[in-house]
Amino acid sequence: MDGFPWSITAVAIWLLLPLAARAQSDRARATPLGLDAYYAVPESNPMTPGGVALGKRLFFDTQLSIDSTTSCASCHQPAHAFSDTVVQSRGVRGQTTSRNAPSLLNRVYGQIFFWDARAASLEETVTQPIRNPRELGLDLITLVERLWQNPSYRREFRAEYSDGITEGNIARSLASYVRSLRAGDAPYDRYMAGNRTAMSPEAVAGFRLFTGKANCSACHIGATLTDERLHNTGVSLGLDAGRQLVTAVDADRGKFKVPSLRNVALTAPYMHDGSLATLGAVVDFYDRGGGANPNLDPEIKPLRLTAAEKRSLIGFLRSLTSDGLPFDR
Repeated sequence: MDGFPWSITAVAIWLLLPLAARAQSDRARATPLGLDAYYAVPESNPMTPGGVALGKRLFFDTQLSIDSTTSCASCHQPAHAFSDTVVQSRGVRGQTTSRNAPSLLNRVYGQIFFWDARAASLEETVTQPIRNPRELGLDLITLVERLWQNPSYRREFRAEYSDGITEGNIARSLASYVRSLRAGDAPYDRYMAGNRTAMSPEAVAGFRLFTGKANCSACHIGATLTDERLHNTGVSLGLDAGRQLVTAVDADRGKFKVPSLRNVALTAPYMHDGSLATLGAVVDFYDRGGGANPNLDPEIKPLRLTAAEKRSLIGFLRSLTSDGLPFDR
């Protein structure tokens, strides 16, 4: 009799383990090549098909702006890896934003958000542009009232959330949609998976520079090619204090979050201020050693690349473009 409960436990474990393994395997198969199969999702906002679909609808809806002219997708365009094509995006009433709109792809893996890392989660991030008077310019109370006037929104929110349309549920659904935006399966990923013809010889030479002489991998590392930290590279000296605006710490002046380099060929112009129009301009900037200033990151030094090396490095950066883009709406 002493062994009887243990035999039941053993059988239960034997039955459950294959189910867990299959669930993990299914998630791994759904993961684009080159990306991590696992990512953190808050317990308070589990990803569901309904939540993602609702967030997608909101993302493209101009009702989220005060004058119903602008949506999230106005500045984060699917055709450009969910980034913008201008130095500074245009918000409501013709106003311009203070910084360049970065790509939203693969932000499910993010640890900090916005160029100055002022948000720690996607739920905290997604409503800030709605409330920003230079972007969508709409307070969330008014947004809730607007959405409530739409019967289909009432049905969709009630189906997904027991308390229906609330400020928190708007944030949850938008965050879920952004989490769904994953893109890998680039020539670089196929090369790393063993297909030695996936990248051109020039791109392969650029990869060696990226991880060697050019030292790009000091900050652009991991599956998403970002260390998710802030660095001072000397861009737009004196014009934007960056992280210092959040912390009021002098040493943080000029520090900005390192962006992912995946699909970087689609996201020009570059840097937090959009000041570099092409990948060539970016490579030239780092080749010069960035912009000299007291807080310059110690990893930023003159590279002395040849013209051929610069071309190779750009070739590698272009090999980071995913197949299957842009996503359809």
